[in-house]
Amino acid sequence: MDETFTVDDLIACYARGVFPMADARDDDSVFLIDPERRGVLPLGNFHVPKRLARTVRGDLYDIRIDTAFDAVIEGCAASKPGRVETWINHPIQRLYGQLFVRGLAHSVEAWRGDELVGGLYGVSLGGAFFGESMFSTARDASKVALVHLVARLVAGGYELLDTQFITDHLMQFGTTEISRADYRRRLAKALSVQGDFYGLAGGATGTVCLQAISQAS
Repeated sequence: MDETFTVDDLIACYARGVFPMADARDDDSVFLIDPERRGVLPLGNFHVPKRLARTVRGDLYDIRIDTAFDAVIEGCAASKPGRVETWINHPIQRLYGQLFVRGLAHSVEAWRGDELVGGLYGVSLGGAFFGESMFSTARDASKVALVHLVARLVAGGYELLDTQFITDHLMQFGTTEISRADYRRRLAKALSVQGDFYGLAGGATGTVCLQAISQAS
């Protein structure tokens, strides 16, 4: 990918099921991925483990939307034990910042007082949300953010939550792996509707989020 790759090119990539990655934080080269198998998290069959549900219901963290997008990406890109490198390099970070300015990328943030202790970010097009990355420096912070994200997508009429790949961490929530052809069919259907990322009131409690999720099941 060359330096002329723009945010409009990035939007077009997502619309056809392709997403960018990099080999390392300090490597400015970016390549596009179109995997044969794709991870998706069915919004109508999202599983919240019982212990996590108690944590969500207890509102241990203050969940905020789109108040610290850059800080969330920085948190996701930071090295940690077991993962020295990240696929989020500086060109990718700049592109997502431009998507955020356009209202096409969002962050769900877990705060404890004035400290950002976890969160996630992703891209929103039509009725599809492409989850990009998450991080946590406090117990279950990113998982709580994920529950709030799913509730928001359900309330907003989204039809697809793309996790890109499937991991053990995501499987506990009901993530499944589908073929490229199946994914593209689901993507086309989701892009034909317009989701409302702000359909769920800001500051919604954990109980409200769990109720929204259970109603979709």
